[in-house]
Amino acid sequence: MTNCIANELLKRGKTVLYQTAPVLLESIIDYKMSKQKNSSEDIYTAVLETDLLIIDDLGTESLNSMKLSELFTIINTRILNINKKPTKTIISTNLSINNIFNNYEERIGSRIAGYYDIYYFFGDDLRFKNR
Repeated sequence: MTNCIANELLKRGKTVLYQTAPVLLESIIDYKMSKQKNSSEDIYTAVLETDLLIIDDLGTESLNSMKLSELFTIINTRILNINKKPTKTIISTNLSINNIFNNYEERIGSRIAGYYDIYYFFGDDLRFKNR
């Protein structure tokens, strides 16, 4: 579903960044800690300013205070349009809203519960259907 949405926006000339939560948060921390000194792209600016950010598999990352802080900054900046550019974010997860509140700080859970439309998808895993 998120791939279809991303493809439609790309066809319309919008920018899309699609990444799993573990890779996204590690990349931002690496960038901020200057581990990627030769990186030609400012990953942090790209995450905050892309027209559509898709965070896939939220809840599969190992959590620490730095990752919680970065996740909060990403979600809050994009919700409040702090970058003065309308941006949208899609978060996919297997976690229930209760588990989001249990696994993350209340301020992250409350923003997800309060500012995002939550859709539940049921059915068989398509990755197993073609085997």
